[in-house]
Amino acid sequence: MTRDGESAPRAMRSDLIKAGPDHAPARAMLRATGLDDAAIARPLVGVVHSWSNVSPCNLNLRDLAAAACEGVRAAGGTPFEFNTIAVTDGIAMGSPGMRASLVSREVIADSIELAIEGHCLDAVLVLCGCDKTIPAAAMALARMNLPGLALYGGSIAHGTLNGRSITIQDVFEAVGAHGAGKLSDGRLREVEKRACPGAGACGGQFTANTMAMVLTALGLSPLGANDVPATHPDKRAVARRCGELVMQCLKSNLRPRDVLTPAAFNNAARLAAATAGSTNAVLHLLAIAHEAEQPLDLELFERMSRSTPVIADLKPAGRYTAVELTAAGGTATVARELHKGGLLENAPTVTGRSLFDELVAAPPAPADQQVVRSLSAPLKPHGGYSILYGNLAPEGCVLKLAGQGIAHFSGPARVFDSEEECFAAVQAGKIAAGDVVVIRNEGPAGGPGMREMLAVTAALVGRGLGGSVALITDGRFSGATHGFMVGHIAPEAARGGPLALLQDGDRIVIDAHKRRLDTDADLATRRAGWRAQPPRIVRGVLAKYAKTVGSASRGAVFEL
Repeated sequence: MTRDGESAPRAMRSDLIKAGPDHAPARAMLRATGLDDAAIARPLVGVVHSWSNVSPCNLNLRDLAAAACEGVRAAGGTPFEFNTIAVTDGIAMGSPGMRASLVSREVIADSIELAIEGHCLDAVLVLCGCDKTIPAAAMALARMNLPGLALYGGSIAHGTLNGRSITIQDVFEAVGAHGAGKLSDGRLREVEKRACPGAGACGGQFTANTMAMVLTALGLSPLGANDVPATHPDKRAVARRCGELVMQCLKSNLRPRDVLTPAAFNNAARLAAATAGSTNAVLHLLAIAHEAEQPLDLELFERMSRSTPVIADLKPAGRYTAVELTAAGGTATVARELHKGGLLENAPTVTGRSLFDELVAAPPAPADQQVVRSLSAPLKPHGGYSILYGNLAPEGCVLKLAGQGIAHFSGPARVFDSEEECFAAVQAGKIAAGDVVVIRNEGPAGGPGMREMLAVTAALVGRGLGGSVALITDGRFSGATHGFMVGHIAPEAARGGPLALLQDGDRIVIDAHKRRLDTDADLATRRAGWRAQPPRIVRGVLAKYAKTVGSASRGAVFEL
């Protein structure tokens, strides 16, 4: 207490670089950027974004950062803008560049940490867009545990073709149809030109929109903020409000780990299941929990999926796009329905209010909305994925259930040692109904980088094989993938996992009810003759990643 009885002001973390005569050099450099004494004396706040003009996914983030900085200043802080990288899956897909995607998640999280810690800033707001920028934002916030929050830049609007909503998913599937001779060059070009009309990420409940919903469920983003589409006129005001909110978090000393509770992770897994969201949510939630030092394993996702019906009719398997969900009330509409059925747990959020209080305050959904069903009339009785084990996946794997509700599949293996090899076979018409396509050596270490198999899965759908073949891999799937697909198989082939021992013609059985992925092949006999393949890449960041990355069953995080 001071002599007059008032509380002394709390020391700021940024005093480590700006307070006292010893830090005159730092203050001199800050003055060179245009700051005066008053600005330097205020709390210093990092506004980090992944702006890039290589794709629509992050295209609006620099503009949103300017609005967020306005909010920080209005609330009494001094903002500093930092940029980090982005790898765009929709562009990298099907190419060697896709190996960089999952690796970028770790690099982005590390770069956020280095920028904030290197300048001893007091708080942080992260603006994220596509692909790995969203989980990376959450990982960095959980790791640093400074007052902060995240804002998703928003979904892209859907394109329109012949009165039908289309997204990037349709372009990938059109490639398969074109390869099968079902679509002309001109028609493919028409789909290509209409699918992506402007700024924003994803289009359906693919990875970006799934993870944006996860951020809200985790309490790291205010309810409703992530739902506002990228080009909506309200998005800039949302960013400004988040700038003000990060200052509120600083003043109340509310930190990410205060909201990253077990209940929050349960809710996040539940919302992903209820919306038949991307299986990448499994991988990313495991990684976020690792940074938050919260125990989490694959079985959480099985429990949540089995006890949660699919109530959101969203692409890739459903009818509606992300902007149509926003018009139907957004995340709040899904969460309210789950809450009514007792399927959500109350948890704190970054606003300082509980999740349930936020749901009460959110605007009601339009009475005539068709995107979100009631729990009494769901699209499917269980969530869109299941966790399997078996002699092909001792550490587990993730089954993405088909839209048709298939629960069992068996057939002969068609084994490929890379995505490219498999894609060429699909486009050449060498995959038949009843086959189980196996793509191995695409795991976190083996890829390296655990590429998504969207080019292959979309080509299968485009050729009319989506419901008559299965695919298993130690790689990942895009959120736009649909069909009977098994990914994240662990241990991966490159590290001696059973997938490495499969041969063409081996019978494979996938059983969602028994939660099994098995073969009757004599893997034990083959084990004696197995030798690890030499690494694909021996220099640079991918080589370093391959040496240090852990199992997909633990989130594919660095394990030093």
